[in-house]
Parts: sequence; structure tokens; C-alpha cells
Amino acid sequence: MNKELKRTVKYVLIAASAGLIQIISFTLMNEIIGWDYWISYLIALVLSVLWNFTFNRKYTFKSASNVPKAMLLVFAYYCVFTPLSTMLEHFLTRRLGWNEYLVTLINMALNLCTEFPFQRFVVFRNSIDTNSLAAKENAAGRKELDKQGGNT
Repeated sequence: MNKELKRTVKYVLIAASAGLIQIISFTLMNEIIGWDYWISYLIALVLSVLWNFTFNRKYTFKSASNVPKAMLLVFAYYCVFTPLSTMLEHFLTRRLGWNEYLVTLINMALNLCTEFPFQRFVVFRNSIDTNSLAAKENAAGRKELDKQGGNT
């Protein structure tokens, strides 16, 4: 599997785990505590964003970039995504009567499809594979190539 396909698969898996955090925390706040949809959605979204950013930065993009700068770029993305997804949520649930969980899943799918390219080509574009994990993997790859070269 090529490097970018592996990166995409890692991103989707980490995003799925962030999605679980979002759904579980949303359910707790919306169903058990009884908060309004929008506040439950926003808090759950923030929790999932922090999880997603932290693990994708380290394991998917293997970035040693300036964390505050990268987080500021992600914050800028969410300054656009959050109001739009909240308006979509309000329209679909309040105006059209759609199920809140269906709308949450739709918003999560939209987030996945738009945030990956934003992180890949904006947030981490110049710092992919620069952290210590990437350095270790590169060193291991060079050793393996040296072994193969020595056997031929």
C-alpha cells in the first residue's frame, strides 16, 4: 500500500475513534443531562476535534510543526465548519424534523470529507513526516534497504 493511501486509512481510523467520542459525549449531554442539541453538539465536537488533531498530528501526518500554529489553522477551519454545520443541524432537526442522531452523523461525514484535505494540504503540508516517529521509521527503512542491498 502506498504512503498516501496508508495515511488516508490512518486518518479515517483516528477520525472514527474521534467520532465515537463525539457520539458518546453528545448522547450523554443530550439524552442523560438533557442539554439542548446545539450545546451538546458543540461540546462533543470540541472534544472530538482535540482527540482527532492530537492523534492525527502525531501518527497520521507525523508532524513536528509548531503546535499553536497548526491548532490555529484547525481553529480557523472550525470557525467556518461549526457555524455551517450548526445551521444545517438547526434546519434539518427543527425545520424538517429529522432525527438528531442522523443529522449528527451527516455532520460527522461532512467533517471527515472536508477536514482531511484541509489538514493534509493546509495545516501539515510542509511538515509531514518530520517528527521523531517518522525519523525512526525512515531509519528502519534505510536499514532494511541496506540489508537487501547486502544480500544481492
